[in-house]
Amino acid sequence: MSATKLVYQANQIATFFETQPGDDPAAGVAAHINKFWEPRMRRKLAEILAAEESALNPLVIRAASQIHFPQAAS
Repeated sequence: MSATKLVYQANQIATFFETQPGDDPAAGVAAHINKFWEPRMRRKLAEILAAEESALNPLVIRAASQIHFPQAAS
């Protein structure tokens, strides 16, 4: 999956959780990504976050500390 598509999907998730009631929308974003994204997608998201130059919604960036990123493939 392309980085552009992953960023788009992550931003859609963030936009959804921004509108939901609750104290921590970042936790909702992380829980959704942890539950529904396969390891390759989460690994690619980690690469995008590490690049520090992306169009990710700030809520996705805040959620990053709660996302379970798999180890890099060897």
